[in-house]
Amino acid sequence: MNTTGVIENLKKTLAEEYTLQTKTQNYHWNIEGPLFYSLHKLFEAQYGEISEYVDSTAETLRALNTRAPGSFTEFKTLSSIQEAPADKQSAGQMIEALTSDHTKLAAAFKERLEEAEENQVTNAVTLYEDLITFHEKAAWMIRSHRS
Repeated sequence: MNTTGVIENLKKTLAEEYTLQTKTQNYHWNIEGPLFYSLHKLFEAQYGEISEYVDSTAETLRALNTRAPGSFTEFKTLSSIQEAPADKQSAGQMIEALTSDHTKLAAAFKERLEEAEENQVTNAVTLYEDLITFHEKAAWMIRSHRS
């Protein structure tokens, strides 16, 4: 069993989940317009769920006897997810950005799941299965708000 690749993937996953959590919380705080209430509530629920996955990912890394990255500098280097822009965004822009992010992560996690399976890292396999299910559902729920 070679866990090096799985560990590197888990570090990326932690950074991506943390970045997406922050982005989703930013959108929760700053959403405006006719979709305010439904998106405000949806984003709040989703960043709460993502927070749990952030913790689970860090714990999986620790169970593999490695340090979990924990700084914004590390997350920015490791993450494929971009932070929310500092300028004001419309509800439509938020919907498109988060739909894209969730879809992108679900696809990436399917590849990472395969590596975890090949190396028999059971806790990572379970984590990736849960993450894929969450991100596919999150993308659908956000995408459903398109006008």
